[in-house]
Amino acid sequence: QVQLVESGGGLVQAGGSLRLSCAAAGSLFSISAMGWYRQAPGKQRELVASITSVGRTNYADSVKGRFTISRDNAKNTVDLQMNSLKPEDTAVYYCNAVVQRAILYSPENYWGRGTQVTVSS
Repeated sequence: QVQLVESGGGLVQAGGSLRLSCAAAGSLFSISAMGWYRQAPGKQRELVASITSVGRTNYADSVKGRFTISRDNAKNTVDLQMNSLKPEDTAVYYCNAVVQRAILYSPENYWGRGTQVTVSS
């Protein structure tokens, strides 16, 4: 089984920064895309940023220029550096990874348990 373990959430004032980290643990063959999603109260889960195994990135318009996603393929980790945080960034942030557990297995979608990010005004 594969687990995604997140860390780095917390409370920060508007304009501040936080860094989220996620590590994939368990037996796996490869990870293609990794990313971060968020869900605010009463809203649907939305993509924040994603990165492919070759480093191609994609960002939600609302975070472009403020957030940076990066990954370490050797360590199976993905980070999200969040700068210039705004109250509207408040949400539970979830790590996501598309994992192939073995060479003949189909890729599967895995989620972390989520980490709370709260930005005060």
